[in-house]
Amino acid sequence: MVRVLKIGGSILTDKSGEKGALQDEIERVAREVASRPRDLVFVHGAGSFGHIPASQYGLPKRFSPEGLRVTHQSVVRLNRLLLEALAEAGVESLPVHPLSCLTLSEGRIERFATEPIEEMLKNGIMPLLHGDVAMDSTRGAGIVSGDQLVSYLARALRAEVVVVGCNVDGVLLSGRPMAEVKRSDLPRIEGAVGGSSGIDVTGGMRGKLDELLELAEMGISSRIFNASREGNIVRALQGEAIGTKIWRPD
Repeated sequence: MVRVLKIGGSILTDKSGEKGALQDEIERVAREVASRPRDLVFVHGAGSFGHIPASQYGLPKRFSPEGLRVTHQSVVRLNRLLLEALAEAGVESLPVHPLSCLTLSEGRIERFATEPIEEMLKNGIMPLLHGDVAMDSTRGAGIVSGDQLVSYLARALRAEVVVVGCNVDGVLLSGRPMAEVKRSDLPRIEGAVGGSSGIDVTGGMRGKLDELLELAEMGISSRIFNASREGNIVRALQGEAIGTKIWRPD
């Protein structure tokens, strides 16, 4: 059984401050992930390590080789912090940098060499991916969000559990988490679903919903949950009904 977990950059970094890693939270997340590491693909958001330099260089609207280099180097630093925390927690993990293994077209994943990820899983190694910059066949370059990675990988690997952790209790409507969201719910909640706190170049909560509703159309349901609450990552990976379920009615 393949499971895909995404932890948002808002959990791991202070998105209002450049390169503000929250080391205690990184270590807590690693410990929770270590409770169920088998057959797990772990994707993390870029947080302040990615969104701030991308915004400074005008990515993805402006093509900037320097901006691509600086932004990628920054998100790799965050990835390394998580890799080290996972190793300390006893998890064998290897980094997978999207810049080096996928290309975009009009901002969407066009090609993705997932074979190394599949081989890691076969050999008991956890692939660790992250939001990143990527080359784009139509725009020169772009940004691939962790949420788009989750949607693509869940389909490609036929994941049975797909969970996305953020810093709120799910999709909120009037301040309360919704038990579930279907595509037909979008018109009534659209005004309440916006971006994220801090700088975000990937769409915030609306971006998550767009990706996960598209995944639901393929018959794969998912959950958005609050990963800032200790123990919730373990619960989500166990398949507990926490947060908001994103699905398509049969």
